[in-house]
Formats: sequence, C-alpha cells, structure tokens
Amino acid sequence: MDQSVRAPNPVDIHVGTRVRLRRTLLGMTQTGLGQAIGLTFQQVQKYERGVNRIGSSRLYDLARVLDVPVNFFFDDM
Repeated sequence: MDQSVRAPNPVDIHVGTRVRLRRTLLGMTQTGLGQAIGLTFQQVQKYERGVNRIGSSRLYDLARVLDVPVNFFFDDM
C-alpha cells in the first residue's frame, strides 16, 4: 500500500493527542512549542494529528519542554 494514502497509526494519533492535551493545559501555542524544540508550527500540528510519527529523541524533547515523563504520552492506551 502507498504510504501517502495510509491512515495514521492509532498509537501515533494517541501520542499526538497527549502532546496537544499537555500543550494546551500549559497554555502554549503550537508555535511556542515548535520554537522550544526547533520545529515549525506545521510540524507540531502534524505530530498532534498523528500524521507524522514522533521519534524517540523528539519525544524526549517534548517531554522535557512539556514537563512530563515520557510515559505520559502513552497513558490511557
């Protein structure tokens, strides 16, 4: 199957939803989060929708900036 038409993985969607939840709880914008970890707001938006998979080093950076342990992103799975 062509990668461009494949639906996002449910785990990626869940992790992205948790990123968005924590970001909004902190009152942070997508732009602000992107600047904190060296991304554009469009890249943050794709992570939050689960369209782009978040690598382990990026997940670590997100956890640090959002002040949560990495396992926070997998809670409630």
